[in-house]
Amino acid sequence: MTYTTETFTQSDSAATTDLTTLHDKLLNLFCQLAYQEGDFVLSSGQSSSYYINGKQVTLHPQGALAIGRILLSLLPTETQAVAGLTLGADPIVSAVSVVSAYENRPIPALIIRKEAKGHGTRAYIEGPNLPEGAKVIVLEDVVTTGKSAMTAVERLREAGYTVDTVITLVDRLQGGAEFYQSVGLNFKTVFTIADLQKRYQQLAN
Repeated sequence: MTYTTETFTQSDSAATTDLTTLHDKLLNLFCQLAYQEGDFVLSSGQSSSYYINGKQVTLHPQGALAIGRILLSLLPTETQAVAGLTLGADPIVSAVSVVSAYENRPIPALIIRKEAKGHGTRAYIEGPNLPEGAKVIVLEDVVTTGKSAMTAVERLREAGYTVDTVITLVDRLQGGAEFYQSVGLNFKTVFTIADLQKRYQQLAN
């Protein structure tokens, strides 16, 4: 699992490729760099026969650009900010915010701490101060049970923002979607684990 730029060429870059092709190339990048098979213990405490290290893609230059473009296209028009729980969501919200500026649709990024800052303002949320009730979309790299992104949702609501949607890059199909539905949140995903595993097998043959 080594850094690669082979998925994108100079003539077919993440900056200019149409979104359908970009989606396909991003899937390849996840399979080449992020998806691993073996014995793993997840942050939720569950055991798994595979692991998705999303940061291998979200911190990849072309991967980040592709993610920024694709997620920006999924945001509701009234979105006033994107946010996510540190550390996994940090490069994602940053990528979307930077791409939004190039698309003449500037959307600020917020980063949610897992614990309040121990000095200064002692804030949970880092980023620009938004108007009361601002609509914020929570972004995540990989969703398993859904509880991680829910922490971000709760912190944002405590700060007075409106949050009704979570968008993830990969849904492991282990209860996250059902959990969000049960608490009244909209949920969107770019890929499911089934998409990754199918493409992973195709690339391996």
